[in-house]
Amino acid sequence: MISITEKTLQDLQFPTVLETVSAICNTDIGKQKALEITPFRDKESLMNALMQTSEYVSSFQNNNAIPNHGFDAITYEIKFLAIEDSFLEVGSFRKIATLSETTNFMLNYFKKFEDYYPYLNKKASEIQITKEISSLIDMVVDKYGEIKDNASPDLLNIRRDMNVVRGKVNQSFGMALTQYNSLGYLDDIRESFVQNRRVLAVLAMYRRKVKGSILGSSKTGSIAYIEPETTLKYSRELSNLEYEEKEEIARILKQLSNYIRPFLPLLIQYQDFLSDIDVIAAKAKYANRINGILPTITEDRRLFFRDAFHPILYLNNKQKNEVTHPQTFELNQEKRIIVISGPNAGGKTISLKTVGLLQLMLQSGMLIPVHERSETFLFDRILTDIGDNQSIENHLSTYSYRLKNMNYFLKKCNKKTMFLIDEFGTGSDPELGGALAEIFLEEFYHREAFGIITTHYSNLKLLANELPFAINANMLFDEKTLEPIYKLVLGQAGSSFTFEVAQKNGIPFSLINRAKKKIEGGKVRFDKTIATLQKERSKLEKTSINLKEEEIRAREESKKMENINEKIKQKLESYQELYDSKQKTIYIGQKIEDIAQKYFNNKNKKDLIGEFLKIIEIENSKRIKATPKEAKAIMEKKKEVVKEIEVKVEEIRVAKKEKKLKPIIEKPKPILKVGDRVRMFDGKAVGSIDSIEKNKATVNYGVFTSKVSLDLLEFVETGKK
Repeated sequence: MISITEKTLQDLQFPTVLETVSAICNTDIGKQKALEITPFRDKESLMNALMQTSEYVSSFQNNNAIPNHGFDAITYEIKFLAIEDSFLEVGSFRKIATLSETTNFMLNYFKKFEDYYPYLNKKASEIQITKEISSLIDMVVDKYGEIKDNASPDLLNIRRDMNVVRGKVNQSFGMALTQYNSLGYLDDIRESFVQNRRVLAVLAMYRRKVKGSILGSSKTGSIAYIEPETTLKYSRELSNLEYEEKEEIARILKQLSNYIRPFLPLLIQYQDFLSDIDVIAAKAKYANRINGILPTITEDRRLFFRDAFHPILYLNNKQKNEVTHPQTFELNQEKRIIVISGPNAGGKTISLKTVGLLQLMLQSGMLIPVHERSETFLFDRILTDIGDNQSIENHLSTYSYRLKNMNYFLKKCNKKTMFLIDEFGTGSDPELGGALAEIFLEEFYHREAFGIITTHYSNLKLLANELPFAINANMLFDEKTLEPIYKLVLGQAGSSFTFEVAQKNGIPFSLINRAKKKIEGGKVRFDKTIATLQKERSKLEKTSINLKEEEIRAREESKKMENINEKIKQKLESYQELYDSKQKTIYIGQKIEDIAQKYFNNKNKKDLIGEFLKIIEIENSKRIKATPKEAKAIMEKKKEVVKEIEVKVEEIRVAKKEKKLKPIIEKPKPILKVGDRVRMFDGKAVGSIDSIEKNKATVNYGVFTSKVSLDLLEFVETGKK
């Protein structure tokens, strides 16, 4: 049986989380239920709640988003229906019908998508689906929340009569209005309404001349409001019918209330179901904000929260655009107690609260911000002693209160308990308080409880080092600036950096030395050793980060080289294939050349055909026979290739045709004369024409002369005279 006190909830700021979840709810009942969330008392109920929230979170990503499940509360209607012979107003029935329809729709929805939401459907399947409630109400009340004319035969007749009488009232009033207006007895406004009845606005001086009943007058007394005599009779008749209508509606509502009353337990279930879904939806939305997941719940005694965030701190920092540092915690049978030490403002208390709050949230059916490979088991109790616990109302000092708390711890502590104590042993004389704290810690240890404590006491650090299943831990600090890094490191106690922090804050060195002489040398050396070790660990941490970065870079470079090698390998393979293909072609070509030479010499066709067949048989024996399906695919591919070639050939033909059709504009060939400088079309040397005979010219190149056909010469320039 799980039992967690109100004090633990307050110490771990659990109500703050509930306030955030409550604000996300859509209904007032949901908001109230969210504020009343407490840890579950049995594992089965807890697992159902966790799985329901997890399923709702999954609906944000899948294609079957859960539909709207908002509703108007019927708490008043439920109370009223429980009173015998009471009846509800018409508006209440519309709320009941809507609640029933929404619930039925949700129940059918979860049934339809049971594969996606098995646990939500399991919750829904416990509730009865019925259309009778909405059907009974729909027979009487319309969608606007008004009683229907055909709700009963008597009501239908009454309303018909009312419509007839209203017509007579309007007709008689219209005649009186026309008559007295023509006589000039009426004010400019002519008519008005008094006591929900239509009246003439008669000028005060003519009020005795108008027959009827005076129902009032204007503030100044200049206008008298008179209902004409001809209308009075019908108005009285209409009032009687309105009374009858009111009585009939009351009878119908009583009857409908009696029909709905047997469904009262089901209506309570419907409202509970929809408000529960509202809370589940709010928990899912909150999980989305904090990146909450469902870690593994194990039967083994192990708590392992990897990359855990404090949800309140995470949301506050997110709002300020500040970084929140995750922590990793592990408690198991071989490491049951963690003693965190180190200077203040390093994050010790936040680390302590993170473990407690996340475990508390999980045991209350909420998803938590940890890595997906995290796991934990369920504690029967979570005991806390955090913050300033001075009890003003009981006139107890901090230390007295803490001792009273330790007494409660000793009564309740067992192997299914987790205890969280901040600043363990403080509030009394350091020597005496530390000794008592040491005894308490030993007692918790022997009872096999899991726990995390924060302390400055050296004897507790030493005890954690001596006990086999306890471990020291510290919050990392920068060795130069003494600024916190907010990272928990297991395996080593933390120095309080008392003198280092004092020196950093400007305390004179001479005073610090005097302080050191006041205390035992062993303690100073012990704290100094721890401080040195902590600094060394901080340096190692930085070196580790640098090495990791170098490793990542090396991996990236290795990956690049692998990609380049793969590309080169592919190219080599393709070149090898091409080479093999060419060699094969050369080999076959050589064979054909040999056969052709042989045939040229002996003209023996039979040998020629035999040699060809022999080559083909050898080549075919190397081929793997394809299946009919593969052969068909090859043929189809060949057809496609042929088709592509035909298209390209056709394109080339069209291009050639167009080229032929284009008129070729040739430049007029110059007439060559003696003295012109020329050169041959395919030559570079330039010479001058000495003489022209028929179609040949004698060209002088300076060193020699040559006779060349005029058609082969190209004009360069006119010769100089």
